[in-house]
Amino acid sequence: MIPPDANIERALAWGAQQLARAAHVDGPSAEARRLLAHLLGLSASALYARETDTLAPSQAAEFAQRIARRVNGEPFAYIVGERDFWTLTLRVTPDVLVPRPETELLVERALLHGGSSTSLTAADLGTGSGCIALALASERPGWQLTALDRSPAALAVARGNAGRLGLRNVEFVAGDWCEPLQARRFSLIVSNPPYIGDCETALQDPALRHEPQGALTPGADALQALRSIAAQAPQHLLPGGWLMLEHGATQAEEVRALLVAQGFAHVTSQRDLAGIERVTEGSWRPI
Repeated sequence: MIPPDANIERALAWGAQQLARAAHVDGPSAEARRLLAHLLGLSASALYARETDTLAPSQAAEFAQRIARRVNGEPFAYIVGERDFWTLTLRVTPDVLVPRPETELLVERALLHGGSSTSLTAADLGTGSGCIALALASERPGWQLTALDRSPAALAVARGNAGRLGLRNVEFVAGDWCEPLQARRFSLIVSNPPYIGDCETALQDPALRHEPQGALTPGADALQALRSIAAQAPQHLLPGGWLMLEHGATQAEEVRALLVAQGFAHVTSQRDLAGIERVTEGSWRPI
C-alpha cells in the first residue's frame, strides 16, 4: 500500500512501481501521474508544483484502487471515466468500447464525402459512446445524424455525451444495424462494427477483457457484422451515397469484395496513420 502520510511525490513513485509490473502499461510513471492528476482535479503539470503536499487518507485509498484496476488491465479511460476523441471529451463506461484514434479516419472520410454540403443526413451504425456521430455533428451543425445501437446502455452513454456537449442534431435509435431505419435513406452511412473472430488471440489482450464483448466480436465469423451491413446499406443510401466501414488490419481485401458484390462503385480502402488499411468505402450506384 501507499506509505502512511505519503505526499504526492512518494505516492507517484509507489504508483509507478506498481504499474511497472504490468506488461500492458507503457510509461508507468506518466500513467501514475495522469491517474493522480485526474483524481485531484489538477493538470499533470500542476501536480509538479504540489509534490510535497500530503494526500488525505481517502485520496490515497482511491489512488491505490485506481492503480490496482490499471494493473489488472482495466483501460485507463474506464478508470477516469472519459476519453478524448476528435476534438471532444466523451464520457465512457464499460458499456461502450473505448474510442480509438484510428476510428477518427471514419470521421475524416465522412467529412470528405460530405464535401461542402451544409445539410445532409448520415447514419452511424453501432454508435457505442457516440464518438463518430458526435464528432460529425460537432463539425457540421447543419447535418442530421442518426446514431443506432442495439444496446440500451450504450445509447444512454451516447445520449448523455450529446447532452453534455450541447449537440442537438443527433437522434438516437435502438436496433440492430439498418433494421430500425425502415424506408429512410441517407447520404452517408458509417460504422465501426465488431470484426474480431471469437477465437482470435487479439481478444486475449488484457484491456479487451474489460470491454463489451458484443462490440468486439460478432462470433466465429469475423466478417458477420460487416457482411450484414454491406447487404442492408443499399436500401438506405441515396443514389451516390457513401458507405464507410472500419475493419481489421487484414480484412480490407475481403471487405472490398463484399462491397463490390453488393453493387457499390468506387470501392477503395483507406490507410490509418500506422499505414494499415483500416476503412473500406464505396459509393452506391443503383441499377
